[in-house]
Amino acid sequence: MLRATLRSLAAHKLRLLLSGVAVVLGVAFVAGTLVFTDTLQRTFEQLFTQTTTDVVVTPEQEFQDTSGLGGVTATLPADLVDTVRGVDGMAKAEGIVFTAGVTIIGSDGEPVGVMGAPAFGSNWSDDPDLSPYRLTDGRGPAAEGEVAIDSQSAETGGLAVGDPVTLITPGPRVTAEVVGVFRYGTSGNLAGASIAAFSTAAAQQLLPEPGFTSIEGMAAEGVSQEELAARVQAALPAGVRVQTGAEVADEQAAALTEGLQFINVFLLVFAFVALFVGTFLILNTFSMLVAQRTRELALLRAVGATRAQVTRSVLGEAAIVGLLGGLTGLGVGILLAVLLQRLFALIGFELPSEGLVVAPRTVLVAVLLGLVTTVVAAYLPARRASRTPPVAAMRSDVALPARSLHRRAIAGSVLFLGGVAALASSPAAEGRQAAALVGLGALLCLVGAIVLGPVAARPAVRLIGAVFARSATGRIAVQNAGRNPRRTATTAVALMIGLTLVTAFGVLGASTTASTDAVIDDVVRTDYLVSSRNFLPFTPEVATAVAEVDGVGLVSAVRVAPALVDGAQTVMTGVDPATIADVLALELTQGSLADLEGGGLLVDDGQAVDLGYRLGQQVPVAFQTGPTSLRVVGTYASTGGFSGYVVASSTLDEAGLTPLDQALYVQASPGTDAAGLRPALETAIEPFPVVQLQDQTEFKAQIRQQVNQLLTLIYALLGLAVLIAVLGIVNTLVLSVVERTREIGLLRAVGTTRRQLRGMIRVESVVIAVFGAMLGIVLGLGFGVALQRAIADQGIRVLSIPWGLLVAFFVVSGVVGVLAALWPARRAARLDVLQAVTTE
Repeated sequence: MLRATLRSLAAHKLRLLLSGVAVVLGVAFVAGTLVFTDTLQRTFEQLFTQTTTDVVVTPEQEFQDTSGLGGVTATLPADLVDTVRGVDGMAKAEGIVFTAGVTIIGSDGEPVGVMGAPAFGSNWSDDPDLSPYRLTDGRGPAAEGEVAIDSQSAETGGLAVGDPVTLITPGPRVTAEVVGVFRYGTSGNLAGASIAAFSTAAAQQLLPEPGFTSIEGMAAEGVSQEELAARVQAALPAGVRVQTGAEVADEQAAALTEGLQFINVFLLVFAFVALFVGTFLILNTFSMLVAQRTRELALLRAVGATRAQVTRSVLGEAAIVGLLGGLTGLGVGILLAVLLQRLFALIGFELPSEGLVVAPRTVLVAVLLGLVTTVVAAYLPARRASRTPPVAAMRSDVALPARSLHRRAIAGSVLFLGGVAALASSPAAEGRQAAALVGLGALLCLVGAIVLGPVAARPAVRLIGAVFARSATGRIAVQNAGRNPRRTATTAVALMIGLTLVTAFGVLGASTTASTDAVIDDVVRTDYLVSSRNFLPFTPEVATAVAEVDGVGLVSAVRVAPALVDGAQTVMTGVDPATIADVLALELTQGSLADLEGGGLLVDDGQAVDLGYRLGQQVPVAFQTGPTSLRVVGTYASTGGFSGYVVASSTLDEAGLTPLDQALYVQASPGTDAAGLRPALETAIEPFPVVQLQDQTEFKAQIRQQVNQLLTLIYALLGLAVLIAVLGIVNTLVLSVVERTREIGLLRAVGTTRRQLRGMIRVESVVIAVFGAMLGIVLGLGFGVALQRAIADQGIRVLSIPWGLLVAFFVVSGVVGVLAALWPARRAARLDVLQAVTTE
């Protein structure tokens, strides 16, 4: 039986090729994701270890900020450096300044670095044991007006030693001369971030208070990190945190792991979608191969093979295909990881790399995924193969008996109607319950549609095929598509799954854009918005410059800061209660904006209900500078302009947080032409290249562009599933041509031309593709609408259906059908007529 299995595999290797390709693509996506993120993890862990000293002293804070907003830059008194140096066992120690918000402006006047990546300022140290900076050109800064920059920033910003450079800081603008270029650690790559290093005195001017952000030291020979850290802790007063270098590296690695986990999950979801779609291709392949080999399998049964042996033989073929597919997918995944690295480098997000990491776990996952996916998909065809009676070997017209679709129709209807009921009830639910109902409803409807596919195949094929009914070859093609509804449905379902997700995301994206436009039109009452280009807070000097423009009537600043509310980390929005209502139409349901001053807290309705907040209630809040208590003074409807917690900006000032703005709302004074005010505003913000000026139309266009970029990424990731579905159509048609070789020969014998035969295969392909597209678009439309209704209270209030996009999907599915038929049609047209007619 083993020899028979191997011979069968060799005889049908071409027919199994596309199934293997589907496995390879799905496994490659998974393996590439794991290799890429594992490589990042190891590279940065090595970088953290290389750039960390033996002992690190930092100010004690209420919590470690994970938002990236940088609510405060805490400092240590400068005299603590001498205290640390005097600790027994300390070989050397220095004070370190390292703060965010220092942006290097390139020679073209634009900010250096990848949008959204952090920009740091630091002090320079010439001690290689205490500094991660390694000069590649020039020297370190020694006086005010001098700066050294990292090599990536120098390259991308067109800067070199001797060039003047402008830097935007949390305080005033700084103009300096580039006196040195350095690399960070051994690699020199900062993943899109930038660092500007100053003399210690100049760097300390970047801080809200004199001092250092940390003190770092090296242990004397024979003194361990743990022992030295304990001594330093004993020598210092309360309010400081002492860690070993290993603890700091582990903490940084843990934060990195948490960030990479999101990338892993995001990419792996799409990888498993592709694998799931691939199972339908594999299922169809083995179903058709078993049907075509009925007589062969019956002969095996006739010469003594048991049912179990026949089952194991078919599953053995599947296991070999899966094993080879998994190993090949691993190799392709490694190449994919290399391409991802290069893609990140092209967009400026160059990642440090010391070689790819192919962990044993990745190899095991790749092999098991290929093996399990293929064997599971082939199990049902293998079971059917084992039921072939030995007497079938004596018949020339044998075929596996068709099973009734009655039970399938009942089960599919129950599942589908249950899903519709869950989707219909989701708008009446709230919060997570609504999202859970949408998820459950979508799953039930999708499974129901898969189960009902063969039931709907024949009527749907007849409906779609009516377009081609005028020609005899068209009618034959439609009859062929409807001849085996299970096969047609399984092929179409693969395309259905991809288009379901694409359509649902399209509806959600269009609704997000429409909702944002509506919020801007209904809520924003300002003429202009000043915001950061890189999504990071900016200096309040921008607000001062804008307010001084003649013709500006009002400037209202919005700030954000990380905070702990009832123990959960969140973002606090700071506003000016006296002016915010003039620029944003906040819909208060309780309380008053005026009460925000003096420690008031405004909460959106959703959170107030979820957390049980009531007016006058004291809520425990912790900023990085320390704990406090705020009083709930009102609730408001989450319109998309704001959501979550809102306080007065003065509350953030009283907490000692760095005064940085996130956005400025600008209104022209009465009688001033807003359009005519723009040139003066552009001039006012010109010294601050990190910000941009937009009117409402431009702001809406920016939001729309961001949504479209995200959708493009999602469509690209889902494109793999659609590609596998297309391969499924090709595979079905190729095997169908093999199965109908004699029929095709007879058609050619009675006068059918090669052109007509190719057209017949194309029509069959288009009918299958359009059937899958119809199912996918209808399901995706339903899921998208239900999801929008369920999250309407989260700001996606306007339902928008992208009809043009849906029509495009439908048209493209027809084109996909034509393209998928090219190879099968050519193969069918080239069959030798005499050989085809005599084929058994």
